[in-house]
Amino acid sequence: MEQNDLLRYTIRSLEELEIAYMIEGSLASSAYGEPRLTNDIDIVADLQLEHIPGLMTKFPAGQFYLDEEAVRREVSRRGQFNIIHPTSGYKIDIFICGQYPFGRLELSRRHRLEAPDGEHAFFVSPEDVILKKMEYIHIGQSERQLRDILGMLRVQGKQIDETYIGLRASRMGLTEIWKSILQQV
Repeated sequence: MEQNDLLRYTIRSLEELEIAYMIEGSLASSAYGEPRLTNDIDIVADLQLEHIPGLMTKFPAGQFYLDEEAVRREVSRRGQFNIIHPTSGYKIDIFICGQYPFGRLELSRRHRLEAPDGEHAFFVSPEDVILKKMEYIHIGQSERQLRDILGMLRVQGKQIDETYIGLRASRMGLTEIWKSILQQV
C-alpha cells in the first residue's frame, strides 16, 4: 500500500464513520505550500468512545496495528494514538480534537481541498498550520518548520490571514517568532 492509498482509505473510513477530522502536519503544509516528503500522516479527529468499535472494524488486526485499549485511553484523555500499516511501514498519527487549547477552533476553520491522490479531504487551515509549526519552532524544532512556513507564505501570499495569525500568536506567546518570519518573507 502506498501512502496516498493509506490516506485515501483513512479519509473514507473516517467519513463513513461520521468522525469530523482534518489533515495536518507536513501533508497540510505541502497542500498549501511547497511539497516535501513525509513518512507519516497526521490527522486531528473528533473521535468519541462510541466511534471505537467502528474504527476497529475499519482497521482490522492482521492488516493494521491498532491497539483498542490505547485508543480508549487516549480518547478518554484527549491524547493521541497511532495506526500502523505493518506491510508498508506507514503510520497514521491520530490526535484527538480537544488535546490542544485551540483544537475546536481549528476544526471549525478546516478547509475541504483536493488531497494528493485527487480526492477531496478536510485539511487544517493554512493559518493554523503556520501557528502549529511556530509552536515547534518555539520548542527548538525549527529548520524544517520554518521552511514549511516560508513555502506556504510564498505560495499562498495574500490569501493567508496574517491578522488572525498575529492575534493567535500573541495569545500563544509566539509574537517574536511571527515577526521574525514576516521579516524573512
